[in-house]
Amino acid sequence: MLTTEPTESRPATSQAAASGRTSWKRLALVMVPTVAAAGAAVASLATGALAASFGVSANSFIVAGESFQISSSLLEGDGFVQFGVLDRGRDAVYPEALSGIRRATLHDLCQSVVQPAPVIGPVTLRLTSDPASADRLIADAHDLKGDAVFEDIHIGQDASTVDQVPGVRGPAGAFAQQATSIRVRDLRQETRSVSAATFRLPNLHLQVLRGDHSCF
Repeated sequence: MLTTEPTESRPATSQAAASGRTSWKRLALVMVPTVAAAGAAVASLATGALAASFGVSANSFIVAGESFQISSSLLEGDGFVQFGVLDRGRDAVYPEALSGIRRATLHDLCQSVVQPAPVIGPVTLRLTSDPASADRLIADAHDLKGDAVFEDIHIGQDASTVDQVPGVRGPAGAFAQQATSIRVRDLRQETRSVSAATFRLPNLHLQVLRGDHSCF
């Protein structure tokens, strides 16, 4: 700033597999390897255990560490990859799921972050745009929900071999997934970093509001 029907752990149906199309209902796209790693992140980082399966994020800047929200009524994308990464903060690291999309369109885009301010309490920085679009969109998220459909998806691919988003690959031997296209309705995402080669924001509206005016 960053669209599968059964639950996360259920395989695609044979009919979906035959058509090259996988669909799960209300999928949190942060896949099992990322969720499991997050629970043991502190101990693993102390011993360097995450180095073999988590790469440094393609968002190479130092993150503030603040979680912010992104929502969209419909995300449509061509070329999708996802694998576990570590976002680097000034004093901490954060295990995240990197989602990369070669070309993305986000309808009814909303982005918000709420921060405390002395005396006046919480203040919300809120941005909206419709329809937003981006090239080489990279979002590092720790929670993502929506009704999603992937075309020609590969789950469990070696992260160093994904090729749907040029220049975006993970470490050798790490878990990844990729698809030729992605659609997500009612996207709700908690993330710590977003980048794009180009981000177009027509009808941009930026607000600074007293109180909590989160996107969701």
